[in-house]
Amino acid sequence: MQIIKEIVKQHFQSNATQIKSLSGGSINQVFMVQNNLDKYVIKINDKNAFQDMFEKEARGLEVLSKSDLKIPAVIRHGEMENTSYLILEYMEPGRNIDWKLFCSKLANLHQNSNDCFGLDHDNYIGSLEQKNTSKKTWVDFYAQMRIMPLVQRSFDLSLLDKNEVRMAENLCKKLPDLLPVENPSLIHGDLWSGNLICDREGEPVLIDPAVYYGFREMDLAMLNLFGSVPSKSIEEYENVFPLCKGWQQRTDINQLYPLLVHLILFGTSYKHSVLQTIKKYC
Repeated sequence: MQIIKEIVKQHFQSNATQIKSLSGGSINQVFMVQNNLDKYVIKINDKNAFQDMFEKEARGLEVLSKSDLKIPAVIRHGEMENTSYLILEYMEPGRNIDWKLFCSKLANLHQNSNDCFGLDHDNYIGSLEQKNTSKKTWVDFYAQMRIMPLVQRSFDLSLLDKNEVRMAENLCKKLPDLLPVENPSLIHGDLWSGNLICDREGEPVLIDPAVYYGFREMDLAMLNLFGSVPSKSIEEYENVFPLCKGWQQRTDINQLYPLLVHLILFGTSYKHSVLQTIKKYC
């Protein structure tokens, strides 16, 4: 692809010797690029498609680097012609992730805290803008910055009706009785299995963050939304940072936000799961 070759030539003063498309590029096009120096990941998109998406992804990766989890180094982001791009360190992929190591390192990540829930800038989850305006309590943040904005968006798209919106409002009123009080934790924010990879040594690597300071059970719930984490590995997490009692029973309510994201992005196939949780608690 010509634009990739031009990006490599401009930033590395060398020619691309190999360009290979990588999987997982549902929003952006993603490539492994090799020149005479090294291998890189280059992500591209129309510069008008998602404002500042790559800048915010770069900032999110830099925030995650506060932990001892392996995070791809950000090399550069910018624009060329009608294309925005992000250049990242390339990590040779492995096959089998060390789940115990990952869970202990995830617990270390979650021990990074903040005065408020939220973040000093907004970002994206998938292709949806994610507002991170600070709130003092998790229940206020979850209701006002996560659940209700997406419920309203779903209503505007005719994916939910007025009665279902009212049920979601009732659920939000009950959040103080459903969720424990904890300090904010730095979380990945979009921690499904596709955003957790490993290098050749099995070392876990996080990519594509939607970071903010939130409720740490959100990351665990997201991991279990489309898969599962081995129970023995969760023990490693709890050895580092014990979870509040009953965390397994809160998984569904913590999954409500990503399910609403999927409802908006992928349509009515996710409506049943969304309403199942709302009706359970409203």
